[in-house]
Amino acid sequence: MERRPGCQWKRIVAFVHAQGAAVGMQLAHAGRKASTKVPWLGRGPVEPVDGGWQTVAPSPLGYADWPTPKELTTQDIGDIVRAFAVAAARADRARFDVIELHAAHGYLLHQFLSPLTNHRADGYGGDLAGRSRILLEVADAVRAVWPERKPVFVRVSASDWVAGGWDVGETVELARVLVGQGVDLIDVSSGGLVPEQQVTAGPGYQVPFARAVREGSGLPVAAVGMITEPEQAEQILSEGSADAVLLARALLREPAWPLRAAFELGVDVAWPPQYLRGAWT
Repeated sequence: MERRPGCQWKRIVAFVHAQGAAVGMQLAHAGRKASTKVPWLGRGPVEPVDGGWQTVAPSPLGYADWPTPKELTTQDIGDIVRAFAVAAARADRARFDVIELHAAHGYLLHQFLSPLTNHRADGYGGDLAGRSRILLEVADAVRAVWPERKPVFVRVSASDWVAGGWDVGETVELARVLVGQGVDLIDVSSGGLVPEQQVTAGPGYQVPFARAVREGSGLPVAAVGMITEPEQAEQILSEGSADAVLLARALLREPAWPLRAAFELGVDVAWPPQYLRGAWT
């Protein structure tokens, strides 16, 4: 299906205006980082005798000293692509509004993208076109079953923070291709692939990545990572570094953050009537 440049942002705006709010579902495959303990119960792999399983990856390269994953065959890859589509169709039936494909933080699609974890010699490895092939196939398969009016996002790690790894230049090239795959927004994060990463963290430290992808691809982007205050988020948007700001930990700490942001920035929004009972009189 042919897609006009710029239709991505129009679809997002039209959908939000029509719905008033949206509920998203993130689809991911953990690859070699699967079969692990949940973070709040400690980290590290779960052995098969304890309920774990054999992990899979583009190449038989383990994460740190974790068990070596099984290298995926081309048939396995096809099965995974179809599984993403099945999951998207299920999310649509469950009335989710937005799909985000997780190709960041060392999960399977990121493992294919990075030359650090993808040593394949077939059509799913080698140059950028080969390493990004599975992600493009997943995007096509998901867009084929996901309603045209509903947005599709892709989350990427713009840098592995390791020399010789996936970098922002390749991220920009990938984003240019995703314009034609029915993707509406790139959620720009970084890191998570290898323990050797050297991340320079600080408030808004990933915003320059988002700006580079936005300027280099024309796709709408979202900035993430250590964005905690309303004025900080507003500046990111007003200076043109991103089209949206996505929050996670800030909202876990403070679920009413958007309402506080509206108040501090002087924006008149409709408060839930239950909240008005807590207003100062």
